[in-house]
Amino acid sequence: MDDKVAAKTDQGAAIASPRRAPSQQRSRERVERMLAAASALIAEQGSDAMRMGEVAERAGVSIGSLYQFFPDKRAIVWALAERYTAESQACIAAALKDVGDAEGLKQAFSELVDIYYRLFLAEPVMRDIWSGTQADKALRELELADSRANAEFLVAVLKRLHPLADPVALETTAFLVWQMGEAAMRLAISVDREEGDRLVEIYKRMALRELVGG
Repeated sequence: MDDKVAAKTDQGAAIASPRRAPSQQRSRERVERMLAAASALIAEQGSDAMRMGEVAERAGVSIGSLYQFFPDKRAIVWALAERYTAESQACIAAALKDVGDAEGLKQAFSELVDIYYRLFLAEPVMRDIWSGTQADKALRELELADSRANAEFLVAVLKRLHPLADPVALETTAFLVWQMGEAAMRLAISVDREEGDRLVEIYKRMALRELVGG
C-alpha cells in the first residue's frame, strides 16, 4: 500500500509526501542507498541536472526499484527535505527545552543560528534543496510548516520569560523571527563569505532585540 508521510500545518491539515514509505528492513536499506546516491549527485551537479537513471545506477538498484519508492525527481528532493527538517527540529528542540532566562535564550538562539549557517555553507545539498523550495509550492508549504513547528519551541521559551504577554503576539513574533531567519540565511549564502557573516550577525542582533529586548 502507498503509505504517505505527512507534516502538519498550522491548520492541522497534512502535507503528504509524494513517495511510497518502505515497510521492510531490506526496502528501507535500499531507500537509504537511493537517497545517499541522490545526495551525492546533487552535491556534484545540482538537483536540476540530476537524472533518475543516474540515481539508480549509483545506488546499485534497477530503475524500476527506484520508481517504486520515488515516482519522480521531486519525490527524492522532498524526502531529503523531510530528513533535514526532522533533524533541524530535533536540534532546535534540544537547544531550547531548558532555557529559562533571557541570557540563556540569547546564547541558545545565537548558537542555533551559527549552526544553521555553518551547515548551509558546508552542505551543498541543503543549499540546493532550500533554494528549490521557493519554486515548488508544496515544498514551500513544507518549509512553512517547519517554521511554525520551530516557532513553537521558541514560543515555549517566550512564555516562560513573559508569562503575562499576549500569547498570540508571542506566536506571531516567534514565527516571524524564524521566517526572517530563513530569508537571512538564504541571502547570506548567496553572497561572499565576509558579507554573509555580517548579515548573519546583524540578523541575530535584530531578532534578539525583538525576543528579549536587548
